[in-house]
Amino acid sequence: MASPSRGHFPNRPNGDSGECAGASSRDGIPVIDLGILLNGDAQEQSRAIRDLGRACEDWGFFMVINHGVPEALQEAVMEACKELYSLPREEKAEYIAAGPKDPIRIGTGLFYSDVDDAVCRRDYLKMIAHPEFHCPAKPANLREITMEYSIRTRELLLELAQAISKSLELDGGRVSEALNLESCFQILVGNNYPPYAGSDRVMGISAHSDHGLLTVLFQNGVDGLEVNHNGQWLLAKPLPGSLFIITGDQLEIVSNGRYKAVVHRALVRGEHTRMSFVSMIGPCLDAIVEPVPELARSAPQGMEFRGIKYRDYMEHQQSSRINKKAALDIVRVQHNILTCEGTPNN
Repeated sequence: MASPSRGHFPNRPNGDSGECAGASSRDGIPVIDLGILLNGDAQEQSRAIRDLGRACEDWGFFMVINHGVPEALQEAVMEACKELYSLPREEKAEYIAAGPKDPIRIGTGLFYSDVDDAVCRRDYLKMIAHPEFHCPAKPANLREITMEYSIRTRELLLELAQAISKSLELDGGRVSEALNLESCFQILVGNNYPPYAGSDRVMGISAHSDHGLLTVLFQNGVDGLEVNHNGQWLLAKPLPGSLFIITGDQLEIVSNGRYKAVVHRALVRGEHTRMSFVSMIGPCLDAIVEPVPELARSAPQGMEFRGIKYRDYMEHQQSSRINKKAALDIVRVQHNILTCEGTPNN
């Protein structure tokens, strides 16, 4: 694979006029054009930043186009994952036996099915990609492909983090500085949802918010991702060439609740296998995540969340049953139950 570059590829949906920074899909999901966000003139950029802020505040979910992640690379990731899933069990045994804190894990169902009652039809690969890259030894091309994908998507998410900081009327580097994103934690997750011919709705993964800051997701053309918007479940259907962006718990904390972590789930439906691939960044594991003081001072309600070390938040979230956004309760000021001190590190 060629080494990554910072260029943004032309993947604008057909028929678009170029004014896509604040557009929306037919179902209302916001669409952000990263080309305009980064390279537009001053007026275009200002409008795009406002639209990004509204997408984070009203939805916590949007699509991004002109994102610089080639479709050929996405397809290569999917093909490598298919090859991994088809390997004999003995060639994946060490990763299947891995625990929740190990850097590579292959499994079925939830990440932590021993603490969750839900029955979920999913095979998955989880690998830590930053600050140190980890990858199964087979298939042989998986490492090169996923390393390039991790670099490109990390770059994309860090660029979005800067723009989100500006949308909060902060300096572009303020959120990155507060969370030490230079040493961000990044994981890659490949999901494989088998076909299901039954008439009932079977869960691929239960309703939850992501524990990190921002997540980018693409899928193989089979729908199944649903987001909760204004109390209603909406099936997310991507525009051609777009990637889904999902806001996580750490963005809700650092923005003092102004931007909400979106609750989402995956359903298994139909006769076709659904595959998705996720890249998520979070703060540096040792960063104390708390609302940016400037935002807390200007908020009528004051500080909404107490500070918590990111690795401790992950420990809490991943040792509890999946229950939408309940993990955030440990740091909500009104609950006064900050109890994560002394929990074991990841």
